[in-house]
Amino acid sequence: MKKQSPVTYPSYQADSPQVCGVGKIGWLHNLATKAGLDSYLPRPSHGLGLTVVLIASLFCLWFSDYLIDLSNGKLLGLSSLTLAILLGMLLGNTVYPRFAAPLSSGVDFAKSQCLRLAIVLYGFKVTLTQVASVGSAAIAIDALVLTSTFLLTYILGHKWLKLDKQTTLLIGAGSSICGAAAVIATEPVVKAEAYKVTIAVATVVVFGTLAMLLYPLLYQLQWLAATLGAEQYGVYIGSTVHEVAQVVVAGNAISTEVGNTAVVTKMIRVMMLAPFLLILSFVLSGIHNNVNPNDSLALKPTKTNFWQRAKQVHIPWFAFMFLVMIGINSLLHHTQSASSAHFVELMVSLDNLLLTMAMFALGLTTHFSAIKKAGFKPLLLAALVFGWLLSGGAAINMGIQTLVVG
Repeated sequence: MKKQSPVTYPSYQADSPQVCGVGKIGWLHNLATKAGLDSYLPRPSHGLGLTVVLIASLFCLWFSDYLIDLSNGKLLGLSSLTLAILLGMLLGNTVYPRFAAPLSSGVDFAKSQCLRLAIVLYGFKVTLTQVASVGSAAIAIDALVLTSTFLLTYILGHKWLKLDKQTTLLIGAGSSICGAAAVIATEPVVKAEAYKVTIAVATVVVFGTLAMLLYPLLYQLQWLAATLGAEQYGVYIGSTVHEVAQVVVAGNAISTEVGNTAVVTKMIRVMMLAPFLLILSFVLSGIHNNVNPNDSLALKPTKTNFWQRAKQVHIPWFAFMFLVMIGINSLLHHTQSASSAHFVELMVSLDNLLLTMAMFALGLTTHFSAIKKAGFKPLLLAALVFGWLLSGGAAINMGIQTLVVG
């Protein structure tokens, strides 16, 4: 993610490092700027939006606990994350647009930066033992689901539905790897126009949200129960649901254990984004393909084009930091001290809050009008791909899990 410069907030002079330098927290902004982490520190312009998101998130956390107590723990699927995104979508398509101007900066911060921080801190919910239990099967499943989904999207979209190549590739990246983040990361590689990015993101929002709500329901109906156990169902969720956030919601709606397995599997998939983009850059550079002069994506087959595209590849560093936190959490569990347990508990509580904030902000910015503008063909393509993730992804999971067990 590009580093946000303080000068991009001219209406808030307090954001300036020179002004903040004389304040109590100016040194923190200066240090973060030097480390390239200033975009993860909230600014005065974020204050109002973050406050609204925080209040709504605290309500969702309280209401979720209330519902669990009321149902004696039998209520499945209505976690604080699910409540937050549903409440956000409700307000985002009714009340929020009237107040978006003063709130949008803070809401966007919660949707992007809070989510990344939450995924990093999610490592305190997982240990290396749990990662090892996922095993090489999850890596193989992720690789097969990613490859098959992307290739199927290209064939259906570009060859059958006659969608332009850029939109097809963006939808393929979003569906096969990690949703909107993959779409945005793929955009500079395929040189897509802004409206095509919007279309691809809209498809991810529609079917990722559907998956987030459908997978826990299917588990309750014991779909695949004969073949996949609870932990294996977590691998299924992590390898086939679009967004990291949606995986967190779907997995934790079933159980904490399923949620942890799903997130580990998903983060393995996220870490495949960088090599995927490098391979895509290689292919689109024309090194191994014939160049069609009428194709808007066509480039002269030179190594320079490949390196130019490769330099634009965004590395999902938060995925690697997630692994670092897993290592730290495992060490803390090994010490078995009261202070370590208290620290981990604190980090887990903070993570729950940040995740809920990110989900509410994501819901606020999910607008049905943008989905309508996407058109029929992109939505049809995304629907077909979603069907493949649901059924083909299940077949891949069952096949590999059977081979591993056998």
